[in-house]
Amino acid sequence: MTGLTLHWIDDDAPLPPTALALGPQSDAPGLLAAGGRVTVARLEEAYRMGVFPWFSPGQPALWWTPDPRMVLPVAEFRLSASMRKTLRRFARTPGCEVRVDSAFEKVMTACAATARPGQSGTWIVPELIEAYVQWHHLGRAHSFETWIDGELAGGLYGVSIGRMFFGESMFSHRTDASKIALCALVAFCRGEGIDLIDCQQHTRHLATFGAREIPRAHFEAHLERVVSRPPPRAWAYDCRMWAQLGIELDAPASPGARPA
Repeated sequence: MTGLTLHWIDDDAPLPPTALALGPQSDAPGLLAAGGRVTVARLEEAYRMGVFPWFSPGQPALWWTPDPRMVLPVAEFRLSASMRKTLRRFARTPGCEVRVDSAFEKVMTACAATARPGQSGTWIVPELIEAYVQWHHLGRAHSFETWIDGELAGGLYGVSIGRMFFGESMFSHRTDASKIALCALVAFCRGEGIDLIDCQQHTRHLATFGAREIPRAHFEAHLERVVSRPPPRAWAYDCRMWAQLGIELDAPASPGARPA
């Protein structure tokens, strides 16, 4: 790595301070450490610091903390007129529903299998799926899912600690299915007092919804304020959530809405 030291850790060593991450002149800006297993305990430590794992098959676990950090302030979420119409139509169409946490592992697996421009293979390796599924069972990792006629059409998954949500990945098998899941997540976060969604690194797609970069120091300061707050009481979908995005439905909530 271009004249800088990469920190290697084992299962018993803590992650180093984020200030020691490789800088912008290195070959891997934001890389903090390598090594160790991806366990629930390590994930808990990492996310509280603003660190996440990201590595390819055959590589050791790599731990990252980018600077700047891409985030989506939920108050700044941008909803286009066409997407607003899509949400209204979806919410009123029989057989179309949003679910929360009903198929977490399926969402992760679908995200891993989705081809992405400029990427060969996936960073969502079996080791990560196993660890995040365990974390999901402990109430830390969550999925927002778009279902159409009983089939999982798209969704996203991420991590919640206190009043912070860390977005991980999304997929779509039907037009706008992942966007619908993202809108549902934003509506949920607004209703639960979660002000910021972590997007990790810059993508043009997320920028169109209002995501932007902030200095890592500002991101870490926000984490310090919110990760110790009480988490949402229930991770569940309710049609009334759409009012958080200014979408009022004429019909009452459908019986398709179901809790986590």
